Amino acid sequence: MLATAPSSSAAALPLAARPATTPLVSFKGVQKTYDGVHLVVRQLDLEIQRGEFLTLLGPSGSGKTTTLMMLAGFESPTSGEVLLDGKPITRTPPHKRQFGMVFQNYALFPHMTVGQNVAYPLTVRKVAKDEQARRVAKAIAMTRLTGMADRFPSQLSGGQQQRVALARALVFEPQLVLMDEPLGALDKQLREHMQIELKELHRQLGVTFVYVTHDQGEALTMSDRVAVFNDGLIQQLAPVELMYESPANRFVAGFIGDSTVIAGKLSLQGGQAALKLPDGQSLIGENVNNAADGAAVEACVRPERIVLHRGEFAGNVLRAIVEGVIYYGDHLRLLCALGGGQATATVKLKLSNEAAPQAGDTVGLEFPPALTRIYGL
Repeated sequence: MLATAPSSSAAALPLAARPATTPLVSFKGVQKTYDGVHLVVRQLDLEIQRGEFLTLLGPSGSGKTTTLMMLAGFESPTSGEVLLDGKPITRTPPHKRQFGMVFQNYALFPHMTVGQNVAYPLTVRKVAKDEQARRVAKAIAMTRLTGMADRFPSQLSGGQQQRVALARALVFEPQLVLMDEPLGALDKQLREHMQIELKELHRQLGVTFVYVTHDQGEALTMSDRVAVFNDGLIQQLAPVELMYESPANRFVAGFIGDSTVIAGKLSLQGGQAALKLPDGQSLIGENVNNAADGAAVEACVRPERIVLHRGEFAGNVLRAIVEGVIYYGDHLRLLCALGGGQATATVKLKLSNEAAPQAGDTVGLEFPPALTRIYGL
């Protein structure tokens, strides 16, 4: 079985808003090696539901792109099976899988116009000319390329070229669209704009999207569910909110979003788990992977979940010294020293009319126990 954290088992179920049905795609016991020694994908059991936007997220070399290439048919599993609608497609060539594909480099034909590029999948499928014209016009309108059908790729911006690639992937009405880091070549502002467009297009069409990226923000913005890969295994598979608020292990907590990380020893008392700092302060939290009493652990908390107190404080609060205040436009970030300077906490504060803390101030940092996740090392 693919390694997924116990706390994410509920997240592996079909989306709550959809009835339980046969998955559109299933990976069963899939492994992949290129050299016969090292497994790029170790043991993949993954179900992709109809109509969902699933993102495969992870660092370089984690196995996410290889998984997408096996689904597309450009790579073959070393062992295991890939099923579509319950039927094996492991040895089905890519052109017979009828999947739309969008690459990072767009892969447009430079000598063809926008209209000809979009029509290409219909031409090779020998679709009648009048039907081609109808579908191309629909795909061009859907991707906001109206009026550009006669232009060549070299006459388009990066965002427009990406829309052409997307229109070409959608024009033959596939049941599955695969995207390999399609926004990676765009600048930040355009990339964020395209994320919103892709998500809205997915909502309108109801087509299944499988998307590969190493950008955590991109995954959280667009996806219904995210599969976080590392070292050839899925570390957690969950809806985006659960993934962000309840990371299944230390890797996911560090890879998804920002985290304040505090190291210490675990103390189990009366059914409660607490992290003990070297200076004697303690922090109650969730013992995520059942670390033993006295074990070396790390507590991870989202910086925006930490509550700042000035003056008197009590409860699940640590005393800290503000070391720095950074202005981010829409919020402030405080860098706070804990435990006699042996640990640092980052705190996100919304902008307000109150005077901001200054370097050197003593403050109390409250950590909500339900959102303070303690991981054994």
